[in-house]
Amino acid sequence: MDSKRLSLQQKLVRLRARMQDPEWRRYGKLLLAGKVLGVGLLAGLLLLTPELLGWTAAAADPELKGNDIVNPLNTVWVLVAAFLVFGMQVGFTMLEAGFCRSRETVNVLMECIVDTCLCGLLFYAIGFAFMFSEGNGLIGYHWFFLQGAPATYGTTGVAFLAFWLFQFAFADTCSTITSGAMIGRTGFVGDLLYSFAVSGFIYPIVGHWAWGPDGFLATMGTEGKFFASLGMGFHDFAGSTVVHTIGGFIALAGAIALGPRLGRKFKRDGGGPMLPHDLVIAASGGLLLWFGWYGFNPGSTLSAMDFEGIGRVATNTTLAACAAGLTAMIVAYVQSKKWDVSFTVNGFLAGLVAITCPCYWVSPTGSILIGAVGGVVVVLGVELLEWLRIDDPIGAVPVHGLCGIWGTLSLGLFASGQYGVTGPFAADNSAPLTGLFYGGGFTVLAAQALGSLIITSATFAAALAVMYALKAAGLLRVSAEGESYGLDLHEHGISAYPEYVISSTARPGGLGGGAAAHTAPAGALSAEPLARVIAGEPAS
Repeated sequence: MDSKRLSLQQKLVRLRARMQDPEWRRYGKLLLAGKVLGVGLLAGLLLLTPELLGWTAAAADPELKGNDIVNPLNTVWVLVAAFLVFGMQVGFTMLEAGFCRSRETVNVLMECIVDTCLCGLLFYAIGFAFMFSEGNGLIGYHWFFLQGAPATYGTTGVAFLAFWLFQFAFADTCSTITSGAMIGRTGFVGDLLYSFAVSGFIYPIVGHWAWGPDGFLATMGTEGKFFASLGMGFHDFAGSTVVHTIGGFIALAGAIALGPRLGRKFKRDGGGPMLPHDLVIAASGGLLLWFGWYGFNPGSTLSAMDFEGIGRVATNTTLAACAAGLTAMIVAYVQSKKWDVSFTVNGFLAGLVAITCPCYWVSPTGSILIGAVGGVVVVLGVELLEWLRIDDPIGAVPVHGLCGIWGTLSLGLFASGQYGVTGPFAADNSAPLTGLFYGGGFTVLAAQALGSLIITSATFAAALAVMYALKAAGLLRVSAEGESYGLDLHEHGISAYPEYVISSTARPGGLGGGAAAHTAPAGALSAEPLARVIAGEPAS
């Protein structure tokens, strides 16, 4: 114990005695050399890697561009929104399958699924490049096959591929809208070909005008750009025009080129619409679309940091749908004295389409008024198509085409003058949009009307050219024999309900006896036994 408590003087005496020993001197030299070497290595390591101590802050920081920095929160938000928008494909499939006749259900399923697959590959190869890359006012021409892309899209902070996925879901929505007015008589090959044109060229090129970084409508009103004297660009927050009007007017072109389904008799001629086969599926699909719209509209902020903007957009989306559903129901009741579920479903969808453009810039009260008008527009639009003898089984043209135009114009009326643009970290409300009803004059309305007119007319003209070219080639519509027999069996070889006997009020024309029954393709199911079962007679 005493040896452990030596005084300083005693320790020095002991050290002097040990240093007289050769072994101790050799040990001391090795110990000193090791310490010097260790200190030297540590000093060299710090000089070579100064970031270990954070010394690089004293040096010049590397230059980072905005599109090199990925914002994790915004990226996750956009991905969640993309998943919701893609889920709308389930809603579209159910809505169209429910509103169509039972004999074309499989055809609807195949069209929606294959359109999605085709759109994904086309948007990867050329569509995204045409729409969202820099180029000129008419078309983008970079990033084909997603090559040469930056880490993020623009200055959004959203990872580039997350933004691509979000926009692919939008493109897929446009393509699916198109098929709604063409159900029951479009050949499957024709569907593939017009879908190629829509997803690969019409939607992305026309969409570039409004959403591209240098699109001529997006930059309209600025010095040296299109219509500089207007002083206002075209605005479409989430796609009333870019997605819905484009899809709706391509659908209109297809319905015109195809003509009505066989046996379709319009009200002017003493008939009426053909009945849907499953309103349970249709209504459920409509509600799924409503749910998916919470990705469609709030997700278009591209920013989880714009908290107030997200909440406002989601609320406006909800209120517009509620108001439109009720007004469509009431207007339909005035016409028929029946509470019509079909009009009610298409009514709230009309409200969702209408609010998609102005959802960021209007107040909750404004959204209710926009939706209420949309509910009236969709019912009157259906009646207009009926009077024009245009067969639209799903109501795609009134819901998406006409209400898309109304929603785009409504921004020029109801923009409240409080909100400007969203941003990756917060909203910038320094230059808010103000509509006519809030004292802003006609400037915003004029920009919206001009942009809507240009996009609608260009889309309709291009779509008519595509549809009539396919018609001239004999690829757009199935034969009268195949249509009478039913697209499910004619095109796909199977019914959606093979274990059930279809009731006489909804039986396929090719299974009901008479001339149509004798024109069924070779190898088809025999019409006569099924006709006897439908009539309540025993099958032989």
